[in-house]
Amino acid sequence: MSDRMTIHLSVWRQAGPESSGAFENYTVNDVNEHMSFLEVLDVLNETLIRKGELPVEFDHDCREGICGACGVVINGVAHGPQKRTASCQLHMRQFKDGDTIVVEPWRADAFPIIRDLVVDRSAFDRIIEAGGYVSVSTGNAPDANAVLVPKDDVDRAFDYASCIGCGACVAACPNASASLFTASKIGHLALLPQGDPERSHRVVAMVDQMQKEGFGDCSNHAECEAVCPKGISISSIALMRREYMKSLVSSGG
Repeated sequence: MSDRMTIHLSVWRQAGPESSGAFENYTVNDVNEHMSFLEVLDVLNETLIRKGELPVEFDHDCREGICGACGVVINGVAHGPQKRTASCQLHMRQFKDGDTIVVEPWRADAFPIIRDLVVDRSAFDRIIEAGGYVSVSTGNAPDANAVLVPKDDVDRAFDYASCIGCGACVAACPNASASLFTASKIGHLALLPQGDPERSHRVVAMVDQMQKEGFGDCSNHAECEAVCPKGISISSIALMRREYMKSLVSSGG
């Protein structure tokens, strides 16, 4: 494949939350196969600005696959065709010269569109605010071996904690469920001693907030795991459900 390509983009444009949107077609020439997908959108926007047209709005920040801001649906797949790769880390060598790439925002009632490809993901913030933290005093940091934690628990907690909150799980789920996100935030704290004192309150508060935000229920399609850029397992959802039931039983609820 040549390292230079012509790429056709079909991009969702929407002026605001209350506006009707539509796809608009663009062509970007001289695309280098080593460019990231977001760099192609940068080139497109530079062209639109020179023409006096409004650029395509899209979220981005670190562009290193860490912050989770960059999420878009690319050819029907959250973050695009390469597994365990955020949109900002997707490179154009995944495509061919002359390809048409369809670009859409996350689509979920709980993620209202702000403009073009930008959606409001503050529902995730409110789920975290409901209990995704440790507020008890844990004192100074102990020696590394003072509190022994089984290696399996440590590994699982680390995997769950790798969630970057991008929302791909919601976008991919046919029910627009936020279960993988919520479960990963609950799971990594539930598995570690620091999170134990508040684990019962935490799981109920966060799951209840998830439901208040209007996310759908999990029905085990596992699309969330398939598109997660960090490959977080749906085993976290099973853990969340067990924690939730245990909490209700222990409280008599």
